[in-house]
Amino acid sequence: MPISPQKFREIVFQLLYSDDFGGCAEVAEMLMAQLCVTKKIVREAYEIKEKILEKKKQIDELICKHSESYNFERIPRIERNVIRLGSYELLFSSDVPPKVAIAEAIRLTRKFATPEAATFVNAVLDSIYKQLQPDHTAHLHDATVHSNNKNPV
Repeated sequence: MPISPQKFREIVFQLLYSDDFGGCAEVAEMLMAQLCVTKKIVREAYEIKEKILEKKKQIDELICKHSESYNFERIPRIERNVIRLGSYELLFSSDVPPKVAIAEAIRLTRKFATPEAATFVNAVLDSIYKQLQPDHTAHLHDATVHSNNKNPV
């Protein structure tokens, strides 16, 4: 039985979060029991978690860069892992639109942390997203300059 992408994302988040505490084998069994999901779904979520952890150094450096006013180690674990998941989706997951990745990170933060924390998560992920976007303003400026310099013939 398929599950929603939201529920699957929550499982990935919970696996990431538990990994911050050293992880344990019982987490998979607990998730299957509490969320009524199959071992296959937890295995797939575990694979995504492992992909995120493979990119953890790169993702954490990006989080440090975009959370300017916060020391990375002081970011609460919930928010840190939500941002890791959201960053992974922004950077490496072509099947998740960027705005969905950010919206889902905000939803996860509101569910597992606080609305105030969701504001911080939104700001960091939005900053990362903006960095990924090509600078369209230079192209708009060039187009304006060219249109104003037309020779009247």
